[in-house]
Amino acid sequence: MIKVIIADDQELIRQSLQIILRAEKDIEVIDTVANGVEVVRSVRKEKPDVILMDIRMPEMDGVVCTEIIKENYPNIKIIILTTFDDDEYVFNALKYGASGYLLKGISTKELADAIRKVYQGTAMINEDIASKVVKLFSRMAQSNLTIHVDEMQTEELKKSEWQLIALVGSGLSNKEIARKLSLSEGTVRNNLSIILGKLDLRDRTQLAIWAVQTGAVNREFGDEK
Repeated sequence: MIKVIIADDQELIRQSLQIILRAEKDIEVIDTVANGVEVVRSVRKEKPDVILMDIRMPEMDGVVCTEIIKENYPNIKIIILTTFDDDEYVFNALKYGASGYLLKGISTKELADAIRKVYQGTAMINEDIASKVVKLFSRMAQSNLTIHVDEMQTEELKKSEWQLIALVGSGLSNKEIARKLSLSEGTVRNNLSIILGKLDLRDRTQLAIWAVQTGAVNREFGDEK
């Protein structure tokens, strides 16, 4: 059972998300809270697996709360609930280790699937904001946030893995990558896990930032496998 905390300052949204997730047999909402201070308090008591975090909340917003939670409970996954005009918030949440970014108003299936994916260790970015996130990666690559990978680790990468890294850095979803490379989504996920292991990176977000910083995102491979 995946234990979830819902954090949103609007009671209607909290209640709606809770009702939606009750229908999922493998997901349990263990608490609903209205701001970041309450999130921290609830996490200490409830020990959730995943937090659905509104990015704009009173007292303590989702960005600051994400930083605090990830520093003290690195294994807890955080999905940021955002809107199109939250660029700066999303940029900062990326820095602090959020695992997913979803637009409010997504379908029930998308929400449940996102919770399952981040719980399993996959970064989840709603396709509707993927292009915005790519721009944020570029900004992060030019900032003082550096993702370090030892050069010896990159020597183990195959050409096909470099190609996959470039596509992740370009903001493509697993589905889009699978279609482009004529692979199954499962194969793409497995290959990404192998790459993360080789580079000793935490998740897809770090891989994408590193791809932008190193220029791997601009490598051309043609039809190489």
